Amino acid sequence: MPRKPNEKLPEDASKLDGVTKAAILLLAVGTGNASKILKLLPPETVEEVTRELAGLGRVPRALQDAVVSEFYSLTMASQYASEGNLEYAKRILGESMEGKQAERVLAQIQTQVQKTPFAFLQRAESENLLTFIQEEHPQTIALILCHLPHHKAAEILAGLAMQKQIEVIKRVANMEQTNPEVIREVEKGLEGRLANMLVQSMEKAGGVPTVSEILNLADRATEKAILEGLEAEDADLVEQIRRLMFVFEDIKMVNDKGIQAVLKEVDNEELSLALKTASDELKGKVFKNMSERAAQLIQEDMQYMGPVRISDVEAAQQRVVDIVRRLEESGDLVIEGRGGDQEQLV
Repeated sequence: MPRKPNEKLPEDASKLDGVTKAAILLLAVGTGNASKILKLLPPETVEEVTRELAGLGRVPRALQDAVVSEFYSLTMASQYASEGNLEYAKRILGESMEGKQAERVLAQIQTQVQKTPFAFLQRAESENLLTFIQEEHPQTIALILCHLPHHKAAEILAGLAMQKQIEVIKRVANMEQTNPEVIREVEKGLEGRLANMLVQSMEKAGGVPTVSEILNLADRATEKAILEGLEAEDADLVEQIRRLMFVFEDIKMVNDKGIQAVLKEVDNEELSLALKTASDELKGKVFKNMSERAAQLIQEDMQYMGPVRISDVEAAQQRVVDIVRRLEESGDLVIEGRGGDQEQLV
């Protein structure tokens, strides 16, 4: 039976359905990674998972750990199965050859098909790998670099602090043949840490703010597709998400042409009220796109306005934000970092 929004989660991860587990995983990996994952999913799945995430509520750390560990285990098992292994080769040889002949062939290929040390790091991007290992002891880093392709080892080395570079290079230069058992122990420890890196040290909560953060980092096309899909089923939820996705202070990311378009639709009294609590950076951006006389009038209005209710300021800011959102939707302004740099205005 589907879980109700903000319903208390069970303590046992095995009692969760797949959609809830997916939502918890998105919460665990952080907003940036979550937005990238959403791009890879089918639209109907994205809508389902996003809706679940919006109503997720507090997720206990133990439950989050269990979901991430299950995902990691499934991923590693899938990778292991797809890559093949000696055990699989042994079964095939046993079914196709006589016992002694199969053993002889297996012995010949076994030394050629040994698992490469630190194979789970081989496919990682250099930048991510650097983040993962840079706090390790120089001896450990040296051991890893010796088992990576030279170009990747060079990229990792270049990203280390100068003193650590020297320490690592000295150890690489003096490194002799390492006991396979030592390599396995180091490898096992790193692999375990990699699994735990996804898990934050504190409990997290889902909800509309989390969804808003994720969609803010998604590209414009992904964001639009998700919100349009959700709107057909829950227009109120979509409105809540949209209100949190872009706040008044974010107007400083609007291009100058867009600021000018917004100012045409906002009267001076409303603008003065909205700017009352704005940062100096945002005020500067707005004033830069006005005539000197108009900017001076707004500044005077703000100076002599006197005390005002925060709720009135927030209401004025929200009305300006609504104008920004409408103009962005129509293509009359561009917000930096939301796909606008790839769009053409004609």
